[in-house]
Amino acid sequence: MISVRNLHKSFGDQHVLRGIDVDLKPGKCNLIIGLSGSGKTVMLKSILGLIQPDEGTILYDGRNLRQMEHSDARKVRQEMGMVFQGSALFTSQSIEENVRLPLDFFTSMSAAEKKERVRFCLERVRIENAAHKYPAELSGGMQKRVAIARAIVLNPKYLFCDEPNSGLDPETSLVIDALIQDITHEYGMTTVINTHDMNSVLEIGEHVLLLKGGEKVWEGTNDEILEAENPAVVDYVFRSNLMKRVRTALSGQ
Repeated sequence: MISVRNLHKSFGDQHVLRGIDVDLKPGKCNLIIGLSGSGKTVMLKSILGLIQPDEGTILYDGRNLRQMEHSDARKVRQEMGMVFQGSALFTSQSIEENVRLPLDFFTSMSAAEKKERVRFCLERVRIENAAHKYPAELSGGMQKRVAIARAIVLNPKYLFCDEPNSGLDPETSLVIDALIQDITHEYGMTTVINTHDMNSVLEIGEHVLLLKGGEKVWEGTNDEILEAENPAVVDYVFRSNLMKRVRTALSGQ
């Protein structure tokens, strides 16, 4: 579990995060949602350690990264997997090489062990036949599968996904959502997903955190969000559905 307590972050005069408290639960897809400027990206980066908060604590199963020696903090970071918004694959490397990269950096596994681990992860996301291809040869959805395979290659306890469905069509988005949820349940990971996709909220939002103006304004499940009477939730759902209709209309032109 990742426990966040009294999290604050400012950039100059802009107070982006305002005292957020939340427990991100293992074995569940924890979704951080909110309109543009709500603070969800800064929160995700703060949890990852990419941004240092001004105040508050972030505990990984009781461990505080900010209070650790470098060697101990490195061990915790090895327990983290990350799926970036644009997949962030190296175009000059094959799919197999992209997935193997964390093993090269963080393990002393033999070449044979690495090859077997990469094969397993590619098979798990159902793209084992693409091992010797290059990112440019794959569709956006297939590239996202590669990014997920790379994120789980170290068998992480914590999986972070930044807008995993960005740029994907609705059908492919559903497939990626289902894959992330399956892997989360299978390995009991604490999965944290930063998203604006209302379909993802309804499909896999087992624990949903809504931010507005840098504050936590609602917390619940996908079963509860459509029934919530909280004005911030109602506004978010309405705007999300409105933007979806606009994008659908524009794509049909």
